Amino acid sequence: MTEETKTHPLIEEADKKKNEGKHLEAIGLCERILADDLACTEAYEEIGDNYLSLRKYDKAEKALKQAVKHNTQSANANYLLGFVYSCTGAWDKSVGLLEKADTLYPNHPEILRCLGWSMFHCGQKKRGVILLERSLFLAPNDPLILNDLGVCYLNEKEFDRSAQLFKKTLQIEPDNAKAKECLNAVRFFEREFDKLKKKKK
Repeated sequence: MTEETKTHPLIEEADKKKNEGKHLEAIGLCERILADDLACTEAYEEIGDNYLSLRKYDKAEKALKQAVKHNTQSANANYLLGFVYSCTGAWDKSVGLLEKADTLYPNHPEILRCLGWSMFHCGQKKRGVILLERSLFLAPNDPLILNDLGVCYLNEKEFDRSAQLFKKTLQIEPDNAKAKECLNAVRFFEREFDKLKKKKK
């Protein structure tokens, strides 16, 4: 997610490395920036983002806390740190940071996706689904949003809507493993609930 033009030339280079999947090289470039400028928020953000991709959440958290400390008004830093906490299941912390990111950068589908997901898991299920639906409205073909919303509907036993979302993901990405797995789960649970209904009759 980009909210402003990256100013430092090494940041742009690090961004290219990140997009090529060369995360450790990208981190190394950002560390070079920090050797000259310990207050470079973008360098901390990039380091955090790369550690997120490597699923090294403790290192991502450390870098992103520095980013937020140096610029509390950075939507990107708040979003990324909120995302780290959603990955580690610290839902309350996640919601707080993502709400701030949403205030700083309203109607960004990725921020709304993460905020909706964290809210759903934090116990605010209805609000979480509303935010995910809003995110989907803004980015109707995003497989991540489709899958997250599908999982929430599956949890709420709204099987038809859930199946519809996973099928749409598979139209866009026929090899999407998560959508295939979840669609099978929808069908399994539908069958089980039908059996229960018949038994009750």
